[in-house]
Amino acid sequence: MTRVVLATRNTGKIVELRRILAEARVPVDLVGLEEFPHIGEVAETGLTFAENSLLKAHAVAAASGLPAVADDSGLCVDALNGMPGIFSARWSGSHGDDKANLDLLLAQVGDVPDGRRQAHFACTAALALPSGEEHVVEGFVHGVLIREPLGSNGFGYDPIFVPDGETRTTAEMSAEEKDAISHRGKAFRALALIMGRVLA
Repeated sequence: MTRVVLATRNTGKIVELRRILAEARVPVDLVGLEEFPHIGEVAETGLTFAENSLLKAHAVAAASGLPAVADDSGLCVDALNGMPGIFSARWSGSHGDDKANLDLLLAQVGDVPDGRRQAHFACTAALALPSGEEHVVEGFVHGVLIREPLGSNGFGYDPIFVPDGETRTTAEMSAEEKDAISHRGKAFRALALIMGRVLA
């Protein structure tokens, strides 16, 4: 069975991709970076989701000698010309401060009328092989931003994002409901098809 490294130490992402690969019947042994303590964090210096996911995937494939998968994702707000985008996790200045990021974003779109609060979550996932071969896929979920956070199941901007066709925020959905429509779920499912072909 081919060993594949997911370029993250986030156990939630590893569990999610394992589940998607199992559903797609892709027989790989997926492990995270916790198996490779010598591999440090890869700086996300790209200007697009695709550049960042490829940077991470190639760096981990080179360091591990194994096929590697990486993703980059964020929230793109129409009224902010697509921002925060690749800066979503550090929009307020410090990386991963979900509450500060969300509060700043709400303040920035405070004057935007309800009919113009469209946004989408985007995810780019990449597979890089030690040979240098690469594959990139994208996933999106479109929706609108509400004015007050609702729900506690999600993270990041989930409490203020209502997907098209829904009345609930993604933070009010179960993990399974969110997986079914999420940008990351769509990108990982598309990548699973490629992995089944390339790694068979």
